[in-house]
Amino acid sequence: MRAWLAPRGLQPVGPAWRAASLLIALGVLAPIASLLWLALNGKAAHWAHLALYVLPNAVVDTALLLAGVGLLVLLIGTGCAWLVSACDFPGRGVLHWALLLPLAMPTYIVAFAYLDLLHPIGPVQGAIRWLLGYDSPREFRLPDLRSLPGAVFVLGFVLYPYVYMTARAMFMTQPAHLLEAARTLGATRSEAFFRVALPLARPALAVGLSLALLETINDIGASEFLGVNTLTVAVYTTWITRSDLAGAAQIACTMLLAVVLLVMLERHGRRHQRFSSGQRMRAMQPRRLQGAAAWAATVVASTPIAIGFAAPALYLVWESVKRFRLGHGLSPALVGSLGNTLMLAAGVTAAAVACGLVVAWSARALRAGSGPRAGAGAARIATLGYAVPGTVLAIGLLTPALALDNALADLLGLRNLPLMTAGIVLVAACATRFLAMPVGAIEAGLSRIPPALEQASRLLGETATGTLCRVHLPLLAPALATSALLVFVDAMKELPATLLLRPANFDTLATLLYAEAARGTYEEGAVAALAIVLAGLLPVAWLARTQLQHQPMGQAAA
Repeated sequence: MRAWLAPRGLQPVGPAWRAASLLIALGVLAPIASLLWLALNGKAAHWAHLALYVLPNAVVDTALLLAGVGLLVLLIGTGCAWLVSACDFPGRGVLHWALLLPLAMPTYIVAFAYLDLLHPIGPVQGAIRWLLGYDSPREFRLPDLRSLPGAVFVLGFVLYPYVYMTARAMFMTQPAHLLEAARTLGATRSEAFFRVALPLARPALAVGLSLALLETINDIGASEFLGVNTLTVAVYTTWITRSDLAGAAQIACTMLLAVVLLVMLERHGRRHQRFSSGQRMRAMQPRRLQGAAAWAATVVASTPIAIGFAAPALYLVWESVKRFRLGHGLSPALVGSLGNTLMLAAGVTAAAVACGLVVAWSARALRAGSGPRAGAGAARIATLGYAVPGTVLAIGLLTPALALDNALADLLGLRNLPLMTAGIVLVAACATRFLAMPVGAIEAGLSRIPPALEQASRLLGETATGTLCRVHLPLLAPALATSALLVFVDAMKELPATLLLRPANFDTLATLLYAEAARGTYEEGAVAALAIVLAGLLPVAWLARTQLQHQPMGQAAA
C-alpha cells in the first residue's frame, strides 16, 4: 500500500521539479562520464608510461596504506566500542563520546602537527633523549614519521571513529540473552565476544571500515606530507606538476576502480543484514571492573583520544598562543583565507542543501505517485558523489566546466573564464561531493512527517510547491539545520578539490595550511589548523549528543 495518495487529477510534483531532480542527478554523473571520456581519449603513450613508471608504485603504496589503516581502525574502533559497551570503569561516561573527537581533526592537520611534534629536534624526541641521557639526535632518534608506517599511524588514529560509531551502535542494541546463553554453555567472555558479539556486528564493521577507507583514499595532504605516493598524490602531481591532464584522468580511473571495490566490500559485508520487529530485547548491561583492570581500561580507552585528538590539538593551541605572544597576530593572508573559507563553505552549503531538498522532495512525491522505484533513481545517483574522491571529481568536472566557461566567455565577450574565476566550479565540485548528507537528512525528516498533513493540504487546493513551503519546510527545520552544519564544516575542511579547482590567488584555511606545511613555517599554519578544528568540533558535539540520546536506559544509568 502506498504511503499516501495525491488527490485525483493532481500530479505529485510538477514537471519543473522532476526536471530539476533529473538535472541534479545528471550533474553528479557528468564528472564521472567526463573522466572516462578524457582517459579513453588519451594517447596510448600515456597509458604505457603510467603502467611502467607511475601506477605500480602508486597502486602498491595505496594498497598497503589501505590495508594498514583498515587493520588499525578495526582494532581500535572495535576494541574501544566493546570496552565502553560491555564494561564499566572510571571515566566511561566521558570516554564513550570523547572517542569521537578525532573526527574533528582532518588527517592533514594531524600529520602537520605530528611532523613538528616528532621531529628529530622536536619536543617529544628531545624529552626522550633527555630522559635517556643522550645529547644529540645522532645518538638516538625515533623512526622517521615520513614513511608508510607513519601514514598508517596518523590516519588510523584519526579515522577509527567511523568503525567505533557503527560498532558501538551495534553492540548497544545486541540482545543480552545471546551473550548470556553463550556464557551458560561454557564460553569464556572472550569466546562469547569472538563467537557471538563480533559476528553479529560484522555488517556494522563493514560500513565503518568502508567509510574509513574511502576517507583514506581521498586524503592528499597527510599522504604527501608523510612521503607516501598514493594514487591521489599521483593524480595531483601528474596534473599540477607535469601538466598532464589525460594522464591524471587515467590515474583517477584507477582510483575510481578502487572506490568501486570498497563499495562492493561494504555491500558484501552487510549482505546478510536483516531487521526484525516485535518485542524489544533487553540490552546488554556493562560489567563493572575493579582495581587495576578498571584503571587499565581507562588508559586503553583514553589512548586513541590522546593520540588522535588531544596531542595535536594542544600543539595547535600552543603554537597559536606562541604566535600571538610574539606579537605577530593574524596576518593579512590568514584573514583573507578565513574570509574565503567562510564564503566557500556558505556557497557550498546553500547549493548542497537546495539541491538535496529538490532531490528528496521529488523522490518522495514520485514514489507516492508512481511506485517506490520511480523516485529512487535520482536520489541514489545524487548521493554517489560522497564515494568519489575530491581529486576524481575535480578531474572529471574540469573538462565540461571549461567547455561551458569558454562558451560563456565568448558569448559575453570576456577575456577570463567566469565560472572558474568566480569559484562556481569549485562550489559545484564540493556540493556534488557532499550532496549525500542533505539528501539523507531531508529524506529522513520527510519520513517522520505524517502523510495526513500533506493530504489535507493538497485536498484544500494547495500545489506540491505550496505544500512544501507551508507545511514541510517548517517541520524540516531540524533536518535542514543538521545537514547544513555537516556540509558547512566538511566544506571548510575540504582540501583535494580545493587545491585543484580554486581560482588564482584564492586560498582557504586548508590550502593555506598546505602551503605553510610545504614551506615548513608551522606557526602560521597552526592558527589556520586550529580554526578548522574548532569548526570541526560542532558536528562532533552533535554526534555525541545524538549518541547520548539514543543510549539504552540501563547503560545511561550505569
